[in-house]
Amino acid sequence: MFNDIGPLELVALVVLAVLVFGPDKLPKVIQDVTRTIRKIREFSDSAKQDIRQELGPEFKDFEFEDLNPKTFIRKQMENDELGLKELRNGFDLKKEMAEVTDAVHGRDTDSSASTSSASSTPSSGSGRGRVDMSKKPETPAAEDRPPFDADAT
Repeated sequence: MFNDIGPLELVALVVLAVLVFGPDKLPKVIQDVTRTIRKIREFSDSAKQDIRQELGPEFKDFEFEDLNPKTFIRKQMENDELGLKELRNGFDLKKEMAEVTDAVHGRDTDSSASTSSASSTPSSGSGRGRVDMSKKPETPAAEDRPPFDADAT
């Protein structure tokens, strides 16, 4: 419950409790707090049992911790009914990013070189071998006028 409280913080809390409540009332306060925590736990356990009884035998393996989204997603990712591990292992992000980078810089990769050499005409214009993503400056025709925006002036 208090896993993230260190020993120094615990000592500071004890000293603060002694200063606030005094050494005479501190044992009674500790008893009241522990009694309250015990009642809250009993109440939550009985509520869980009531919910399990109302759900019926279909949900006998239902765990309330599964209602936490992180736990639910982690449990579903470990369950390999959908084949997610095969999909995740088949996707090589570094290779894909290297191919995109090479395409942007205009370099041939091994896979794109083999596909372009396999085709009969590498510059057939169909664009099946690789995508040219380099920027080419467009030169407007002499009679074309630049666009006019009346709101900009």
